[in-house]
Amino acid sequence: MLSRKLLGQGALNENPVLTLDRAYEYTEDWVDWDTHGPGTAFRKYYSLYYDIARSFDLDPAARYCPDYPAARLQTRVWSRLTSEGVRAVRQLRPFTRDNNGGTPMKDVSGKIAVVTGGGSGMGRELVRQLVAEGCAVAMCDVSARGMAETMRLCAAAGLPQGLRITAHVADVSNEPDVQRFRDEMAAQHATDRIHLLFNNAGISGGGSMIVNERAEWERTFNICWGGVYLTTRAFLPMLRAADEAHIVNTSSMNGFWASVGPDTPHTAYSAAKFAVKGFTEALIADFRMNAPHIKVSVVMPGHIGTGIRDNSLKVQAFTDADGLNAAQIAQIRTRMASMGGDASKYSDADIERMHAERARRFVTDAPTTAAEAATIILDGVKADHLRILVGSDARIIDRMVREDPDHAYEPEFYERFAAEAGWYLGR
Repeated sequence: MLSRKLLGQGALNENPVLTLDRAYEYTEDWVDWDTHGPGTAFRKYYSLYYDIARSFDLDPAARYCPDYPAARLQTRVWSRLTSEGVRAVRQLRPFTRDNNGGTPMKDVSGKIAVVTGGGSGMGRELVRQLVAEGCAVAMCDVSARGMAETMRLCAAAGLPQGLRITAHVADVSNEPDVQRFRDEMAAQHATDRIHLLFNNAGISGGGSMIVNERAEWERTFNICWGGVYLTTRAFLPMLRAADEAHIVNTSSMNGFWASVGPDTPHTAYSAAKFAVKGFTEALIADFRMNAPHIKVSVVMPGHIGTGIRDNSLKVQAFTDADGLNAAQIAQIRTRMASMGGDASKYSDADIERMHAERARRFVTDAPTTAAEAATIILDGVKADHLRILVGSDARIIDRMVREDPDHAYEPEFYERFAAEAGWYLGR
């Protein structure tokens, strides 16, 4: 049991700075213990300590809490506590981002959700899990075929009686498409409000400002960032009309670390994901003052096992066909050149085979599946978390960047991260 595990190592007698590092290691144990084991009081109070200690110069979410300065003082009090001081934690209170009397959305049953990028990956799994919990869903994607498969999977699992799920072809980087999507879903769901908005759609590409074409760079940026902005703007009146609402914006671990390796340019995607993170955090004060019932979360996944490699090439080439056409092969050659490779020594057939293998391994070698990611996201929304880190690699790089930001883009830093997270070059 976790209490025995921690007490046996004298966790409560340690300096909180040391205990903080150990606390990261037990995050998953807390989840399991909270679900399956007794000792709730100890978990509650030790977890409360962790929340307060972690906020002290480490948790940016806390900095948007109105009582953050007071909490910093409370953290200093912890530095003088011994094991007997655990009783004092009863006098403390955990952070809350809500200064207006609202409550987290613990139950999505009976709610209406909008999910972008619902035709594959995390978006598909979010739709499936929302529907399974009795939440009506309107999804959009550029792939009608992908959404049809999502609908099929939902139906095969058994749709709750009368639950409505709709699919809409839309490019989130195109404002008329987004507005049409909003109007269609409002009509088909017979509603003027929604409760959940998952801005999930995204692609990769445009890694280099120098080697890649401007059109590819802007296609990636306009979907990954512009799609979040345009969809939020379009659906904001419907979120305001609800009695409770939550916006969930998918950023990335590349929203705080703009790299996938020292020899791989990653500019468009990283720039977009930094923008998503900043936008989401900036909405906190805006909504606190002007729409206090709307909550926000920013999702920062690590490597998730999705088809983003294939799907990105399709979206960049404005096609939903399988296989690679000449433009897609040329794009892969350009990417290889941006990483210092010699693409000329490979035939088109070689390029296709290498791409298929990399796409396969991107799914099979991922530390987190798309379904696992969706569960983590929904659990984070129900717990009203501002920052939802998805995957052990995301948690590792989050810690490492905070510990050593000045060297975060050095090859040695990546090597240490890759060794700890199980990453490898060329993933």
